[in-house]
Amino acid sequence: MNTVTAAATLLILAKEPVPGRVKTRLTPPYTPYEASALAEAALTDTLRTLLRVPARRRVLVLDGTPGPWLPPGFDIVPQVSGGLDERIAGAFALCGDGPALLVGMDTPQLTAGLLADVGTDGHDAWFGPAADGGFWALGLAAPSHAGALVRGVPMSTDHTGAIQRRRLVEAGLTVFDLPLLRDVDTASDAASVAGLCPPGSNFATVLDSLPEVTR
Repeated sequence: MNTVTAAATLLILAKEPVPGRVKTRLTPPYTPYEASALAEAALTDTLRTLLRVPARRRVLVLDGTPGPWLPPGFDIVPQVSGGLDERIAGAFALCGDGPALLVGMDTPQLTAGLLADVGTDGHDAWFGPAADGGFWALGLAAPSHAGALVRGVPMSTDHTGAIQRRRLVEAGLTVFDLPLLRDVDTASDAASVAGLCPPGSNFATVLDSLPEVTR
């Protein structure tokens, strides 16, 4: 079992919230501009949550260009090319020694308390399953092993999360399971997730501001 008890490097894998390039499954009923506003709000909430989690380093691994939504406290690096498995492996390759945790930008209901023990609880890996069969978080005590653990996992399927977790177990890692969370992919997801967001959530505020006819 891993004995590392250091604060983790926190990675967020994200896409610049540009209309027509993000949250395309929200259109319709939302317009591309409304969908991008929701994506920006979800990203902003996630970034602010990670600022409240103890960390050695915080890194935004970005497809695109930073905007005014980015708070201070993050290093910015571009995503590598390739499929999602390659981009996840590339993000972990930035970390060097010590534990690292990667999250996406689609779970604005995430709270700092859910991540407080990552890197300090003696596990080898941390896994956050998503309700759609994927995963919203992946943490490794030895991020240099990420390539072998992630590359080749089929992404964006109903079984992605199960396959990825099995990879961790088959590699002999002790895995801590984080809570199941729902990604924001569809309008139904958006409504459900907004109701779970903590007070002051940008995501819930933006959703409430949209015309009722678009829901």
